Amino acid sequence: MASRQSKQQQDTYYRVMRLLQDNPDLTQRELAEQLGISVGGLNYCLKALAEKGWVKMQNFARAKNKFGYIYVLTPSGVAEKAALTKHFLQRKLDEYEALTQEIETLRQEVKAINSQPPE
Repeated sequence: MASRQSKQQQDTYYRVMRLLQDNPDLTQRELAEQLGISVGGLNYCLKALAEKGWVKMQNFARAKNKFGYIYVLTPSGVAEKAALTKHFLQRKLDEYEALTQEIETLRQEVKAINSQPPE
């Protein structure tokens, strides 16, 4: 069973890779804003993805700024994103099921409280 930190890291990798696949020319600042993380945290994540061989960075002369890069998923990155998508979806379905059960329990509690006669 993966640790909570490992799950968060996988979720971050998935979200970064999903954004990059659709928007390879986003700046690190734009990516960080969309993900709700710091630029430093994003930079750390991008370096980890590059070291794993899932993302490559290319200098792009026509980028929004002349020091810009585009971030491209490699073939192994596309395959890993597919696997991460499957795991991400399963975790979200499990969370949904747990929330659904908790909501039903709370509804039953409220129903029981409302059906009690006043003191």
